[in-house]
Amino acid sequence: MASVDKQQVEDVLKTLEDSYVGKNYVASKAVKDINIKGDQCTIELELGYPAKSISEQIAATVSAAVGKLEGVASVDVKIGWKIQAHSVQKSLKPMENIRNVIAVASGKGGGGKSTTAVNLALALSAEGAKVGILDADIYGPSQPRMLGISGQPESTDGKTLEPMQGHGIQAMSIGFLIDEETPMIWRGPMVTQALEQLLNDTQWRDLDYLVVDLPPGTGDVQLTLAQKIPVSGAVIVTTPQDIALLDARKGLKMFEKVEVPVLGVVENMSIHICSKCQHEEPIFGTGGGVKMAEEYNVELLGQLPLDMHIREQADGGEPTVNAMPDSRVTEIYKEIARKTAAKLAAKSKDYSAKFPKIVIQNT
Repeated sequence: MASVDKQQVEDVLKTLEDSYVGKNYVASKAVKDINIKGDQCTIELELGYPAKSISEQIAATVSAAVGKLEGVASVDVKIGWKIQAHSVQKSLKPMENIRNVIAVASGKGGGGKSTTAVNLALALSAEGAKVGILDADIYGPSQPRMLGISGQPESTDGKTLEPMQGHGIQAMSIGFLIDEETPMIWRGPMVTQALEQLLNDTQWRDLDYLVVDLPPGTGDVQLTLAQKIPVSGAVIVTTPQDIALLDARKGLKMFEKVEVPVLGVVENMSIHICSKCQHEEPIFGTGGGVKMAEEYNVELLGQLPLDMHIREQADGGEPTVNAMPDSRVTEIYKEIARKTAAKLAAKSKDYSAKFPKIVIQNT
């Protein structure tokens, strides 16, 4: 039996495309190691995005392809991932303890942006990443209720806050610091200052991703985020109808102007499935998210149905990804999470931490 060499294995890996990155495993630099001992082959792949749900599927595909080579009796494929910090706005540096900040935005309220943000955060966590969520809606914080977290954050030093914990992710919101029914009667500068403090004065612990749930619109808070907070990428949430798309476009253009890459569009409430007869009806119109993604050359990350369970579970403090981990809706959220993270992985990386600090001393 002829023995196999590394080059032959690499040539096979060049024929297998990672659909999330749009490149083969060699071109995407995912091949960490190829080890051949006799007729046994061990392959280590390191992805740039978390992929717990599909790692077995990837391993099986690679194993089957390499196993066809003459001289290979067994193939062991190990799948891992390493999430790196990616570049942010030119005037800013990435934050310590947070590799990537992902902003979730929509032009208008009522489109399910906060529900999408919390389920995206939980899906990234379920896929194997360390995740936090920052509720940037100072006037209408909803994440404490959606995550089912009550109480106030602790401060060990009297200056900074410990993040709250819910369903395995770290969280911070103005909602933890005030009574749920207390209105925030603040002017713009106070709101932006509060947002900066919530972000900078929280002791975030070694996060791969911090998902920021932005308030609707393109006002003070969004501009503060764009100008003062190092954002690696943004996700735009819209619904199919024309009026929502008009507002979502404004959000997308705002991020373009401040040099924050838009990772993609999520179309929420894209179709209603009758719980009685399973009839599908696009009550808010069709193709809005698809059209917007094509128009601005960004990816349509996913289309979510108008589902009563999504609303009920978020209101009840246990969002869908956590409440129904094996459901079709959770599958869509996880797909959105993988696509978002992979899009980010394809962006330029931040190397500032790797450069030595040069200190000039008088000698």
